[in-house]
Amino acid sequence: MEGKGLVKLFGFLFGVVSLYQLSFTYISNETKDRARVFAKNKVSEDEDNYVEERRKKELHYLDSVSGETVYDIGITSFTYKEVEEKELNKGLDLKGGINVILQISVKDILRGLANYSKDPTFNNALVGADKASEGSDSNYVDLFFEIFENIGENVHLASPSIFATKSLSGDITFDMSNDDVKPIIREKVNASIVSAFEVLRKRIDRFGVTQPNIQRLGNSGRILVELPGAKDIDRVKKLLKSTAQLEFWFTKKNVDVLPFLVKADEMLQDILPKEKSAVKEEAVSELDSLLSDVANDSLEGAKKRPLLDLIVDQSFEGAPILGAFAIKDTATVNGYLKIHQIRTLLTETQKDVKFVWGKPKQNLEVVNLYALEYNRQGRPPLSGSVIENASQTYDINNNPAVSMQMNGKGSRIWEEMTGRAYKERSNIAIVLDNVVYSAPSVSSGSISGGRSEITGDFTLNEAVDLANVLRAGKLPASAEIVQSEIVGPSLGQEAIDNGINSFIIAMIIVLVWMMAYYGIEGFFANIALLFNIVLIFGVLAGLGAVLTLPGIAGIVLTIGMSVDANVIIFERIKEEIKKGKSQARSIADGFNNALSSILDANITTGLTAIILLVFGTGPIRGFATTLIIGILTSLFTAVFISRLLIESRLSKKRTMTFDTPVIRKLIRETKINFLGARKVAYIVSGLLILASLISLSTKGLNQGVDFLGGRSYQVRFEEKVSPQELSFQLKKALGSVEVKTFGSPNQVKITTKYKVEENGDQIDNEIQTILFQKLQKYLPEGSSYDTFINPGEDKHVGIMSSIKVGPTIADDIKINSFWSVLGSLAVVFLYILMRFQKWQYSVGAVIAVFHDVMLVLGVFSLTYSFMPFGMEIDQAFIAAILTVIGYSLNDTVIVFDRIREYTGLKIKENRAEIINTSLNSTLGRTLNTSLTTMVVLLSIFLLGGDSLRGFIFAMIIGIAVGTYSSLFIATPVLYDFEKKNQKKKV
Repeated sequence: MEGKGLVKLFGFLFGVVSLYQLSFTYISNETKDRARVFAKNKVSEDEDNYVEERRKKELHYLDSVSGETVYDIGITSFTYKEVEEKELNKGLDLKGGINVILQISVKDILRGLANYSKDPTFNNALVGADKASEGSDSNYVDLFFEIFENIGENVHLASPSIFATKSLSGDITFDMSNDDVKPIIREKVNASIVSAFEVLRKRIDRFGVTQPNIQRLGNSGRILVELPGAKDIDRVKKLLKSTAQLEFWFTKKNVDVLPFLVKADEMLQDILPKEKSAVKEEAVSELDSLLSDVANDSLEGAKKRPLLDLIVDQSFEGAPILGAFAIKDTATVNGYLKIHQIRTLLTETQKDVKFVWGKPKQNLEVVNLYALEYNRQGRPPLSGSVIENASQTYDINNNPAVSMQMNGKGSRIWEEMTGRAYKERSNIAIVLDNVVYSAPSVSSGSISGGRSEITGDFTLNEAVDLANVLRAGKLPASAEIVQSEIVGPSLGQEAIDNGINSFIIAMIIVLVWMMAYYGIEGFFANIALLFNIVLIFGVLAGLGAVLTLPGIAGIVLTIGMSVDANVIIFERIKEEIKKGKSQARSIADGFNNALSSILDANITTGLTAIILLVFGTGPIRGFATTLIIGILTSLFTAVFISRLLIESRLSKKRTMTFDTPVIRKLIRETKINFLGARKVAYIVSGLLILASLISLSTKGLNQGVDFLGGRSYQVRFEEKVSPQELSFQLKKALGSVEVKTFGSPNQVKITTKYKVEENGDQIDNEIQTILFQKLQKYLPEGSSYDTFINPGEDKHVGIMSSIKVGPTIADDIKINSFWSVLGSLAVVFLYILMRFQKWQYSVGAVIAVFHDVMLVLGVFSLTYSFMPFGMEIDQAFIAAILTVIGYSLNDTVIVFDRIREYTGLKIKENRAEIINTSLNSTLGRTLNTSLTTMVVLLSIFLLGGDSLRGFIFAMIIGIAVGTYSSLFIATPVLYDFEKKNQKKKV
């Protein structure tokens, strides 16, 4: 081998760098282990809530050493914080945490650019774009432009009532055409989304999660946020969704607005359906006393008061609080106050009032209602844009608060506002995202200097997050979570354990098999294989790539492919030895002749992996990443490292046979007439495809949440449960619901489309409440709602993970999946056409792949109803299909390569004999590789965890039918099309 010294040097450096990169993961884990021991010694299991207390102690320990040196390699040293940043990234399914896709409202951005125009054409176009975007993959802005031009023949985008506003006067003038305005608006919208991305990035950077990932998804206004290791899910959601729209408003005094509430209540008694039940006698309240001048305080014979009876507490006279209401009644109160007849009761001095709820009180299910002094423009006297800095502090009662510093302009306005509030003895409401956080009075004159403080019923984390959000700035538009995946840390640890176990067992099986089959040469292949694994993990760590559970599956699959490369080489060397060549010549020719087949096989698999990387998201991209890295490193180790070891033994004049006595006796040269059996194979395959088509058209497929939209929850119990019984309990409340055993009999997956069109924490909380209430009797005694829904380190009962996918996202996933499969077929067709220069080769390969995909789909359609594991059609299944395509092509290309070689050598005159000889000569490699890969996959299937079983099952079926199709479909189809083409020429 030429350049032997260079290969040795490169291999040595590559290995050292990989071990160096992995060393950070080792040091980081060692430090975390010390933190766990520290926490365990400090907090006894006898203490209340010891799990949470230990977690706090653990975090405190890690914070205390974050700036200390924990890794010293002589020439340089690293602190724990630096080590943690360089460790191997673990994905959600291995570490726990949250993964969300946020949809920035492009509609809000357009409304803001148009200065919240009242123009009917503009607003109708927005409504039309909303409807059109639900079933379309088109850009929202393009849909808006299209609908605007269809409904507004005489209205232009450059109208002063639309985009030719004062704020856009430097970009848009009245004489511009629609085509002139469109690129400007597109640019402004894109700039707003970039701004939203930067705001979110700043917030996440300050949140304190290690190795976060945030990225834009195309031009759709969607932003992907992955926070592995995040445990406080509600806190994360609030941090991401908060627009940070900070406003300062004057408040109305309750004595000025309460007469309106009394009149509204009287009108409601007349317009609402009459209550049959009599009102219980009750004492005269403070509110009745306060309003005695405008209402009769006697309740004798009175009707039930629809509005006033909802007040559970009142404030002092002259306060900005109208009353306290139960949180569950806020929607009812909002509905009453929006009724047109009720709004007409407002007097001239009350017309400018806006009713806003306060921040709910901790541990109390009540919230205060405020009346703000509003204006027609809807613009506050002072907004958060003047905030220069914000920090978490403590108020005079030592409760968490947020201190703010304003710029010069803000300081002047704040001085004027506080001066007016002091003179009028009124209050100033501090409003964040349409919620009143506090409404302080001014007791000592106007406040200069621009400092202010937000106080309220804060926890320390809430105060810290609010300060971070205000420093990062406001989002330019509202953001909705349209897809989310939440994995508890205990489930992540289980995934790691299962993944490692399956990985180790698969490795042992492969290593033993290679030694048993090839002897000492198999040992050399094993060394190359182990080195390959070190390189894969080293590259992953060095690139900062994320290791996911499907990523581990990709690595294990790479083991099979690495073995395949060595098998191809060793089988070719054995063929050269049989021809009577010397040992040195046989090894050289074997490596050279195998190279073409290895490259073709790996390139076709690599192309499908690249398509997965482009169209996939989350864990699927992790799978594609590890597969691509594995393909490159396995090529290096199989072609160069294996050869280096073999030639080293050759230089010592040692004999090498590339087999063992046992294998020599068992494996004989085959002379199977594959083409002679092709008609039977066509009939068998035709019947199987027909059965698959019938099942697909009648039963269909079990489409997962990824494709249909909805919410899915993995729930675990202490004892075995009946899915049918749970389904019966839940259907009453959720309507459409599916409950299936997921892995062990004490675990189920609950999928529902209940309120799938609606987003927001309220819907998530509503469904989780229903789940807890309906499933409570199956949970251990004393289980609380919080322990049921929240993730925890040692959690073994309750919601272990959850996924939410909005219908629009689901449509996009379907479209991407379709294009990924179609794209992989097209790319492979073109590559094979380019490599083999005959369209018959491409047709044979594509028909074989179509055959494999149809059979995998058919098996899933026929068996999903009774299999004891999840067989949903989701993104992971599409990844499995694409991997099957790559693997099937791998087999097929090896055979095609041998046919091309034998055709060039003209070892046979008859085309059928050339093809049969080629199939027989590669049969050992085909079966060897398929069996080792199958054993590896079975190891993952049995030990790799519940979430992977459907994914791996699809690959097991795909590899079985792929091996069959490469022998009995692809090559026979090639032969028949060649015959047909020759007849036409004749």
